[in-house]
Amino acid sequence: MKTTKLKKPPVHIVGNEILRPYNPITVNLIGAGGTGGQVLTALARMNLSLINLGHPGLMVRLFDDDKVETANLGRQLFTTAELGQFKAVALINRINRFFGSNWKAETMRYDHNMPDRNTAASATLTISCVDKVEARFIIAKILTETVHNYHGRNRPKYWMDFGNSRTSGQVILSTLDKITQPASKQYETVDSLPLVTEEYRDLLLFSEEADETPSCSLAEALTKQDLFINSTLANYGASLLWQLFREGILFNRGCFLNLKDFISQPLKIEQHGNNRSRS
Repeated sequence: MKTTKLKKPPVHIVGNEILRPYNPITVNLIGAGGTGGQVLTALARMNLSLINLGHPGLMVRLFDDDKVETANLGRQLFTTAELGQFKAVALINRINRFFGSNWKAETMRYDHNMPDRNTAASATLTISCVDKVEARFIIAKILTETVHNYHGRNRPKYWMDFGNSRTSGQVILSTLDKITQPASKQYETVDSLPLVTEEYRDLLLFSEEADETPSCSLAEALTKQDLFINSTLANYGASLLWQLFREGILFNRGCFLNLKDFISQPLKIEQHGNNRSRS
């Protein structure tokens, strides 16, 4: 009788430098707007929880050169007392006071004009919460260059990208280099997760450009992005990161979200070409 060999489920297994590091994991968070502010708060909660579980926690640097404007109030996490301040400074100061952390605000744009690009880009995990397609390609270029040129402790390994329209969005986790996978009889281990700028390059390049005209009020801002799309998407991404740090094995690498119809679709770990490890 002929037996059918069952296909092993593909997974990505995280290395010990994430699960059991000797020092806090360095995180670069790019963007302090609607999504970035929500992600920062989630990271702060995650950091406190990790430390209480015996993990060294996280060291976050927040990059943004924008200042708080009236239209940011309400949809983004700012108050009238913070008008005119750099977004990154306002958010980091608040997080440090509340959680007792020592995270850093970088009041500059994350691009090729950073004073010390290798040092600025060297973080084990990079999280981007940016609006422009061009910014994603710049981030991808900087990260891939840093991987080849920087060999210090905080060498880039993962990139999580958030993107959204008015009522929909996605969060996608990528690897910046092959992550060594252990032998497994139960799973098909995948050592590389494709970059969003490669896997969805055509979609990004030919996507309809969003209206980048600055909003003058909260009411006008809400016509461009729903009140809860940023926080909902941030929670999905934070849940994925929590699995990364605590469980060390991923079956999904992100999701697509449609908040209007209350639909979320997981993005499964898959084998891409030869970018996988067999056991």
